[in-house]
Amino acid sequence: MFKLASSSPNGRRGSLETPHGTLETPFFMPIATKGAVKTLSSQDIEQIGSPIILSNTYHLWLRPGMEVMKEFGGLHKLMDWKGAILTDSGGFQVFSLSGLRKLSENGVEFQSHIDGAKLMLTPELCMQIQRTIGSDIVMVLDVCTELPATKEALEQALELTTRWAKRSKDEFERTKEGSVNPGAKLFGIVQGGTDIELRKRSARELVEIGFDGYAIGGLSVGEPFEEACKVLEALDDILPKDKPRYFMGGAKPHEIVEYVKRGIDMFDCVLPTRNARHGQLYRFVHDDLSKPDFYEAVQITNEKWKNSHEPIGKTGELGRYSMGYLRHLFTVDEMLGQRLATINNVAFYIELMDKIRKYV
Repeated sequence: MFKLASSSPNGRRGSLETPHGTLETPFFMPIATKGAVKTLSSQDIEQIGSPIILSNTYHLWLRPGMEVMKEFGGLHKLMDWKGAILTDSGGFQVFSLSGLRKLSENGVEFQSHIDGAKLMLTPELCMQIQRTIGSDIVMVLDVCTELPATKEALEQALELTTRWAKRSKDEFERTKEGSVNPGAKLFGIVQGGTDIELRKRSARELVEIGFDGYAIGGLSVGEPFEEACKVLEALDDILPKDKPRYFMGGAKPHEIVEYVKRGIDMFDCVLPTRNARHGQLYRFVHDDLSKPDFYEAVQITNEKWKNSHEPIGKTGELGRYSMGYLRHLFTVDEMLGQRLATINNVAFYIELMDKIRKYV
């Protein structure tokens, strides 16, 4: 499934086989939370060149619901997407509903953010939902702890995550036959906050259970960047070299470069799409990725772009339209502006990963 081609101080290069294509690592996954990257179509994503997207178990479970998903034969057919799909477990979304949820050994009981209905998400149901979605990469249900947290709270969350991971794997294997995507792979999620010893313990316990890949969860929730780097460095010798490693939850471009140096193969992040909708565009300044100023983030609504004839980008729609026109679209609240900015930013992240693969 995963072939490690090379490893150097700058990072790892490899390839990850999925039922919907082989992915060259390291790679980035645009976020299609509810079955679409905001403002973009599946065709847009194909033209940008991303071979994989990330969708959300929790949101798709609530809407459109599993009956609709079954009717269409999975998310690939529903959104006419031919590439790979990773679905996160919904654990983080439930974590964000902290005032509306209750953890137990069985799972997590919570109130729907849509209509207030009481629901229970168990590790087993989480696997069944992702099987119905037809995900290529499935994530176990985990407990994401808000930081800062006490060691006792982190330890309890870790232990529950490990038990849920085992149950997730058992149900994942049980539901393989008859699923719309029987070749899907299952990833475990390392927890433990920024406590290095707990992180090591979590990783060892998950490796003992055995998964197709390993994610590092519970970071990008407000901890210092340096703390995240320390966690990754501590896990490097524990996580199997022949399995992909996934940093969950986002990173700025220069942080991605540093995380790759610490052995990470897979990324997702809301920044390119979210910031695009607020008029912030990522652009390369130079090609030396060893310097954190290799890119800039410009605010298109600034007065300096009012009369700019400079094209937004080099190709396609981005090469056709000017920065001045894009500023105008944002000024008058035309949705086309958000779409063009999103194309720019997602394309930037995809190109960044291409540059990183050459860099490592």
